Amino acid sequence: MIKYKILFKFLLRHFFSGVGLVLLIVCGVVMAVTFVERLPSNPTLFAALKDAWIRLIEYVPLFLPLSVFMGTLVTSYKLTRSSESIIISGAGLSPYQMARPFLVGAFIIGVFATTVINPYAVKLGSENITSNHLKLVDGMVWLRESSPQGYVTIAAKSVKKQEKNLVFSDTNIFIQNPEFTLENRVHADQVTLSSNGLETQRAEIFDKSGRAHISKWSIATLITPQTVLDRYLQPNQISFWELPSFIKKMSKIGVSMREHFVQFWTLLFLPLTMIAMAVLGVAFSLTKQRRNHSFALKFSLGILTCFILYFLLNIFSAMGANGTLPTLLAIIAPPLIIIAASGVFIASFDSV
Repeated sequence: MIKYKILFKFLLRHFFSGVGLVLLIVCGVVMAVTFVERLPSNPTLFAALKDAWIRLIEYVPLFLPLSVFMGTLVTSYKLTRSSESIIISGAGLSPYQMARPFLVGAFIIGVFATTVINPYAVKLGSENITSNHLKLVDGMVWLRESSPQGYVTIAAKSVKKQEKNLVFSDTNIFIQNPEFTLENRVHADQVTLSSNGLETQRAEIFDKSGRAHISKWSIATLITPQTVLDRYLQPNQISFWELPSFIKKMSKIGVSMREHFVQFWTLLFLPLTMIAMAVLGVAFSLTKQRRNHSFALKFSLGILTCFILYFLLNIFSAMGANGTLPTLLAIIAPPLIIIAASGVFIASFDSV
C-alpha cells in the first residue's frame, strides 16, 4: 500500500507535468495569435495584451479537454520511452491501476476549471461587455418597458458596458401611450442607460407630425443595466456559482432557461469530461513495446478523434439546448460513452 502511494504520487506528478507542458504550448500559441489580432483595435500594447489575456481565459474551456488528452499521451509516451511503464507493469500493476492517477489528476483539473477558471473568466469578461457577449435579435438589442403611462421600446445596433452603465450606439427609442399610439421617436448616436433611466446629450426627437428638433433628452425608466444583462447575457457570461440562482430567478418570469441549464450541467460535469479524455488518452497510448515507433500515428489519430468527439459534444449540447434531448442526458451521455468504449479497449488489451 505504501509503495503504491509513492507510485501514485509519481504518476500524478508526471501527469500534471505532461498536461502543463501541453497547456503552456497551446496557451502560448493562442495568446500570441490573439495578441496580434487585437493589437489594431487597442490604443496601447498593454491594452492589447490585457484584451488577449481575457480572450485566452475565455478560450481555456474549449481546448482544456484536448489538452488533457494530449497531456495523457505525452506522459504515457515519456514513461514508455524511459521503460518506467514496463517496470511498473512488471511490478504487477494493471492498466487500470496505472491509469488511476491520471483519472484523479483529470478530475482535479476539471474541478479547478469549473470552480475557479470559469468564475475568473466571467469576472474579467464582465468588465468589458459588448454586443458579442449578448444574445441579439436580428443583430440588434431590443428592449421594451411597459407601465401605466405607456411603452418605451429601444432598438440599438450595439451596446457596451461603461463602469456601471450601458452605452447604446445608433439607437432608436419609440415612446407610445397606453393605447399604443406613437408619441415620440428619438434617434441618437449614443444613449446611456443608468439606474436613473435613459439619457443622451444630443438626440434627434420626432413628434407625432414627423417634425424633428435636436436637443438633450432623458427619460426615467424601470429598465436598469442589470436587468438588461440578466435578460440578454449569454449563458457562458454567467459564473458557475451564480447560474443556479439566475436560472431560478429568470424561470419565475417565464424566460426559457434551456441553454443556461446546458451551460450549468456542462460545467458541473466538466470533471467527468476530463476523466473521459484521460481514459481515451490511456487507451490510445497502450503499447507493449519500449520504443513505440507508432506513437506519431497514434498521436495524430488521437487528435483527429478528439476533434470528432468535440464535434459530437457540440451536437449533443445543441440537441439539449433545442429540447431534442433532456439537458442532463445531452451533457452526461457523451463522456459516459467515451469512458465505456475506452474501458472496453483497455480491458481487451490487458487480456491479450
